[in-house]
Amino acid sequence: MAFFEDQRRDLSELAARSRSRRLAARAGRDFSSNDYLGLAGDAALADAVRAAMDADVPIGSGGSRLLRGNHEAHEQLEADAATLFGAESALYFSTGYAANAALLSTLPQRGDLILHDALIHASAHEGMRLSRAEARSAAHNDVGDFEDAILDWRHEGGTGRVWIVVESLYSMDGDQAPLADLAALADRHDAILIVDEAHATGVFGDKGRGLAAGLAGRENLITLHTCGKALGCEGALLCGPQVVRDFLVNRGRAFIFSTAPSPLMAAAVSASLRLIAEPERRERLHALVAHAEALLAPAGVRATGSQILPLVIGEDARTMAMAAELQRLGFDVRGIRPPTVPAGTSRLRISLTLNVDEDDIAALARALGGLTCA
Repeated sequence: MAFFEDQRRDLSELAARSRSRRLAARAGRDFSSNDYLGLAGDAALADAVRAAMDADVPIGSGGSRLLRGNHEAHEQLEADAATLFGAESALYFSTGYAANAALLSTLPQRGDLILHDALIHASAHEGMRLSRAEARSAAHNDVGDFEDAILDWRHEGGTGRVWIVVESLYSMDGDQAPLADLAALADRHDAILIVDEAHATGVFGDKGRGLAAGLAGRENLITLHTCGKALGCEGALLCGPQVVRDFLVNRGRAFIFSTAPSPLMAAAVSASLRLIAEPERRERLHALVAHAEALLAPAGVRATGSQILPLVIGEDARTMAMAAELQRLGFDVRGIRPPTVPAGTSRLRISLTLNVDEDDIAALARALGGLTCA
């Protein structure tokens, strides 16, 4: 009997459609990472980790948080995060994927509606797949379509709670959600607004608090702040009312049955929250974004006002050929294909970080100009 034939067939079909994926070592100038503030390799963060180790903060937790895995470094981080992000409480998870999966599979109940933006990312879909609530999508950043979907659901007999799920800054398009309008919508319909700040934390808002900072303290708001992007560390923080934290601790299987994140990493994230509160890195990044938008526009790169600048190619094979050529020239630019983005919108995702400078951007502009004119 031949084993794994279905898997081999699937992999062959992916390759035939130029959608096969493989792991590749990092190389070239960084235009692909989410290390937006360049903190992942920053000496200040390394010093903070050494100080934590000198204070006997352990590397491993040794168990789940409800057993012996809970460490004062976890609780200090959660207190620091709640203060910074203006929430009643925070809960630390090992990854943003785990946090989204736990949140959406646990809080919405049977009879509720999860209404999500059409471009919400995979971890939210994982949570919705495990949820007992119904899930529906609304057109991207279209508040009117969100409201129509709520009214339709109520007209059909829906009586439960509505949970509106969006990202504040979308990872593949670099555009911002209309958060003020979505918050007003949530208020009108007694809904709860969940905002994933993964790509905005550290980059936008006073002290790097994200694009939802102006909504902080609302009873019907939950925010997710990823620690592995601009914060340069690992994990994710769910921030919101105390009852949300307590319910996840008691009912969130992804939290209850997971080994706690490293206490040393929790200490590192606490240090990073202090670092992002200073404006200097954020101001440098925004200046770099403005510079890049001007230089890259002639090659067709879309200006977004954010550190994520897409160049939509459309065809999968051409996208990957262009990415390969840029990598050969020394630029770490990656091609993004379906299902990560909608069919027909394969693209180069150009990510700006403080790991590059104006000269690197100018060199990338010249390289892109040669490719798009070819």
